[in-house]
Amino acid sequence: MIKKSLAPLALGGFGIGMTEFVMMGILPDIATGLSITIPQAGYLISAYAVGVVVGAPTLVSMLSSRPPRSVLVLFMLMFTVFNALSALAPNFEAMLLLRFLAGLPHGAFFGVGAVVATRLADKGKEAAALASMFTGLTLANVIGVPVGTWLGHNMSWRIVFLIVGLIGLATVVMINRLIPYFEALKGPGLAHDLKIFRKPNLWLALGITSIGTGGFFAWLSYIAPLLTDVTGFHPDAIPLVMTVVGVGMTVGVHVGGKLADSVPPLRAILFLLVSMVALLCLNALLAGSREAMAVLAFVVGANALALGPPIQMLLIEHSREAEMLGSSLGQSGFNVGNALGAFLGGIPLTLGYSFASPLWVAASLALCGVFLAAWMMQHGRRNAAVLASEA
Repeated sequence: MIKKSLAPLALGGFGIGMTEFVMMGILPDIATGLSITIPQAGYLISAYAVGVVVGAPTLVSMLSSRPPRSVLVLFMLMFTVFNALSALAPNFEAMLLLRFLAGLPHGAFFGVGAVVATRLADKGKEAAALASMFTGLTLANVIGVPVGTWLGHNMSWRIVFLIVGLIGLATVVMINRLIPYFEALKGPGLAHDLKIFRKPNLWLALGITSIGTGGFFAWLSYIAPLLTDVTGFHPDAIPLVMTVVGVGMTVGVHVGGKLADSVPPLRAILFLLVSMVALLCLNALLAGSREAMAVLAFVVGANALALGPPIQMLLIEHSREAEMLGSSLGQSGFNVGNALGAFLGGIPLTLGYSFASPLWVAASLALCGVFLAAWMMQHGRRNAAVLASEA
């Protein structure tokens, strides 16, 4: 059961999850509606992701001196306006710009929300509280994305973005009513906060997040044409498969929360990235089997979202001097992965290869994440050994 004060964060996560992940389900519909190719439509996914990357550290840094509740309201108002305007985009260029702008408050909302969630959490349950906040994002994949995909196929993809705007507006109301007032953190200022970027371990954590999760997004970005053109699913079945992915995500985020509260975050991340590589390779090898792809849709979704809580805890661990900024970097990292996965996954498609080809790109990106996580773990052991020898 989600704590009442965390419910607005979960609802905001629902809206954010819907606008981010529904793009994968309605990509062919948007391509047709805007008279562009599917790889071009994939750039809309990347534009949103770039907006998240730019907006998360920038907006959080600019507004870190304001009370968290008012900052969350501002971010959700931005989110509402730009998503509603996306529904009215007359052409590809306008849609590209609006997707970038809609992405700006995404990571900032989760960054500030993560700090609020840990303040509201019971002692020792911080990762579980973060998982509660991400529950909205995963439920979006169970309910919002399949419904949005169905609407995009059968009515209009524009309706989807209007619905997202209404969810954003409802979140604004709930934030004001249910989240208690917290004083702003009185830190030494932006210049001091930016010093966290001098830490090699923070950059390694961001690299693991950006590259490792890029594998998942390379898989998810082109899942609709993969399932119809390679696996042989009817287009009407895609919303159902997206529901299966969403159920997997919902299960995975809670597993990740419990895992991050019981073992060191980096160990959890390494294990989950190794399993991600194996699962993505299985996707490529079994892409022609409907039964296998239905099962893998659940398992890959669960594996990917299980990474969320331990990655968030790892980033906070290495940015204690500026926890709100550090926390926001998690969504920046995820969306670098989103942009990277959508872009690199689209390259073999532009070269004429099948819709199964992005899966090998996906597995390669996840494998790079494994190497980075192993390197970070080894680096930490070396540092611990040096400190022990000096003691």
